[in-house]
Amino acid sequence: MAKDKPDTVEIQKEESFVKYFRICGMREKDVRNSIKDLLGSKNPRIELSSTPGEVLITLTAVDEGDDSGRKLGKRLVKEIKSRFGLSIYATDKDTTLAQSVVDLLKTNNLYLSTCESCTGGMVASSIIDIPGASDIFKEGFVTYSNKAKRTRLNVKKSTLVKYGAVSEQTAKEMAKGCAQTSKADVTVSTTGIAGPDGGSEDKPVGLVYVGCSVCGKTRVEKYNFEGDRTRIRCAATSAALALLRMCVLEYYSEKNFS
Repeated sequence: MAKDKPDTVEIQKEESFVKYFRICGMREKDVRNSIKDLLGSKNPRIELSSTPGEVLITLTAVDEGDDSGRKLGKRLVKEIKSRFGLSIYATDKDTTLAQSVVDLLKTNNLYLSTCESCTGGMVASSIIDIPGASDIFKEGFVTYSNKAKRTRLNVKKSTLVKYGAVSEQTAKEMAKGCAQTSKADVTVSTTGIAGPDGGSEDKPVGLVYVGCSVCGKTRVEKYNFEGDRTRIRCAATSAALALLRMCVLEYYSEKNFS
């Protein structure tokens, strides 16, 4: 006698809604503070992870028999985009900041040159790591000594004497001098104190100035990074890429509205 077949039970499969937001130019604690009212929920769930100078937001929502999780997830996508705006450089898990910079320069037919002190070529290396970088990268200068800054980038001796190599004024003259020397559309400069020695009360270890010049318009930002020498240099490299990207976006934004 045949046995009765067990009743078939249909199990509702849960489907996940996953979105990524890669953010540059902000510390993890600042990103966390900006969305602290959105954290804590289990569904949708927001998780943060970081590397020096960059933060990855992962948003996950699960549909449990209906599409309520997905709907809430989509609402949070709009909210996160509105809060971080141009600081979001990619909405996938794998695109790097350097890749986004190379793509941006290609799109706008811009050539880049770099001039570095404390980062010692790390900015240039991160760009050259990207396939196709030859379409936008002209040359890089590692001007570690004051003499190199003067002879290669035309930084004034009076600027170095009055303000020092690690200063807003020097970073600005480095970026401008690099543009004059290389004839590049975009230049980025770094100068700072990576440690473990060399710091003072006025200029502590971790102090870094990054300059960026886009088609003759120059901007300098000051940073105070924490950690060991490697972490400070990595953070400075990410800051340089982030500032470069933001300056190009702002340049074209202003140009389109002028």
